[in-house]
Amino acid sequence: MSTAGIPTSTPLDGTGLTVTIVAGRWHEEITNGLLAGAHRALAAANVTVTEIRVPGSFELPVVSRAALEAGADAVVALGVIIRGGTPHFEYVSDAATSGLTQVSVLTGKPVGFGVLTLDDEAQGLDRAGLPGSREDKGAEAADAAVATALVLRELKQTKN
Repeated sequence: MSTAGIPTSTPLDGTGLTVTIVAGRWHEEITNGLLAGAHRALAAANVTVTEIRVPGSFELPVVSRAALEAGADAVVALGVIIRGGTPHFEYVSDAATSGLTQVSVLTGKPVGFGVLTLDDEAQGLDRAGLPGSREDKGAEAADAAVATALVLRELKQTKN
């Protein structure tokens, strides 16, 4: 895992933004860490937050799109996919990644990507923002969603 090149973060003021967290239910300990990190970051950015749980990472794109079309300014998509002994890992990882990218482009709204694709559970625990974790990918995905929503809001204001 490389954290080289990680950008310096500045405090975000997302006052007036509505963000929906869409999170899968698989790998509860890791997912709960991601959720806690996302909630911390969104609270610090002063955004209105809703949370929706879905069965797994495969379902993230369709529910994320529905949340954005229902009025959310951004989505934070959180999921955990751990490699197993079959090609299922590749199919679900690709579907979640490609689907979330399409959702963002089609809606014109940001999707913070917090889907962990892992070789084993230890990698997820190290990225989940839990005590002893080296990274907080839930918070990073939330910050990315808010920062992008703010850029889009500024671009719209400049156009008007």
